[in-house]
Amino acid sequence: YDSKCVFCRIARREETGTALLPCQYDDLVCFRDIRPGAPHHYLVVPVEHMGNCKTLKTEHVPVVQRMVEVGKAVLQRNNFNDLNDVRMGFHWPPFCSISHLHLHVLAPASQLGFLSRLIYRINSYWFIT
Repeated sequence: YDSKCVFCRIARREETGTALLPCQYDDLVCFRDIRPGAPHHYLVVPVEHMGNCKTLKTEHVPVVQRMVEVGKAVLQRNNFNDLNDVRMGFHWPPFCSISHLHLHVLAPASQLGFLSRLIYRINSYWFIT
């Protein structure tokens, strides 16, 4: 836990302005992005403070798989079922604004605006899927 990390505080329900969405795993939280890049834009975040995606190791694969699972579930709970029109990924350092692992879940990807298509560009130098 890092008290200076906003995602740590959100995960521990210390940021009352951020509503947590239902999540099937106790070690993850999900909430809406404050600057949405698509009609549906959620962040899936581990409760435990983890560095950015560059620090991931093989043992973290199950956590990332659960993060993707949560992302799909939140979309479906919000009546978005075309999982072929979804973009999920991580910003690659130094392009991540918060250095606590967080998965961006955006849908429909076909409705990303010009700037969002750049910011969340598939497998670019700054965003990996």
